[in-house]
Amino acid sequence: MELRSAALKVLCLSDPAAKVQAVQSLWKTHQDASALPTLGLPLDTQTAFSTEGLVVPGRPDRPLLCPPQQVPNRSVHTEAGLAAMVHAICHIEFNAINLALDAIWRYPLMPAAYYLDWFKVAYEESTHFALLAHLLQTMGHRYGDFEAHDGLWAMCEKTADDVLARMALVPRTLEARGLDATPLIQSKLHLSTSVHARALEPILDTILRDEVGHVAVGNHWFRWLCAQQGLDPLVHYPVLVYHHAAPRLKPPFNEEARLRAGFTADEIDWLMAQRLDS
Repeated sequence: MELRSAALKVLCLSDPAAKVQAVQSLWKTHQDASALPTLGLPLDTQTAFSTEGLVVPGRPDRPLLCPPQQVPNRSVHTEAGLAAMVHAICHIEFNAINLALDAIWRYPLMPAAYYLDWFKVAYEESTHFALLAHLLQTMGHRYGDFEAHDGLWAMCEKTADDVLARMALVPRTLEARGLDATPLIQSKLHLSTSVHARALEPILDTILRDEVGHVAVGNHWFRWLCAQQGLDPLVHYPVLVYHHAAPRLKPPFNEEARLRAGFTADEIDWLMAQRLDS
């Protein structure tokens, strides 16, 4: 099956387990053919696909989606609170699978490397979701048991018609928040004696490692697109933030991880300046 049309088909799957299995099956197909000097799956970079009659993205009836401010805050020092936090991260990873698949099918006329990058991101996000869903099961819960919000996908919808805005405001803005937030979560877990908190720690290590690469993908293609359009990335990014009403990020920032993910010192200085202006 052709990669971009396959990504759209998998994106429309509503069952999380089926979506994960489909992503990983596609990845295995690619890996089995990776010794060849061509893409493991055929790639059509030209076609603009239609979603008429499709539900994009496919997702289950639960979790119940509500505004971010209405998602209850729970202490990670209780088992229920810890389960809610695992669920929240699991929800982020499910949305991250969807956004990676969406980045593949939605935007034609990009280089082949762009689609390969997001294909790998979709695969890694699917492994994160599977790890977290399994941990939830050991805690007596399943994905969908807690309320969640839809902020990540909402920004995907805002940027649906502009791949440059998508690269700027999803991977290198919303997903980059995970680089900042994960160490704070890890510090809280270190204070817990829960066996489930101990089990979550290596999963978060894996997610943080991989998310550096995912944000780097966003940074790379954002800069590539800026170069194609004769735009200064540092100047144009705030324009996109304003135009699409993107969240203003707040410190602390994981500067070391952001630098590894391809942010420049000037970009981090800009983030810090927003803190001083707010």
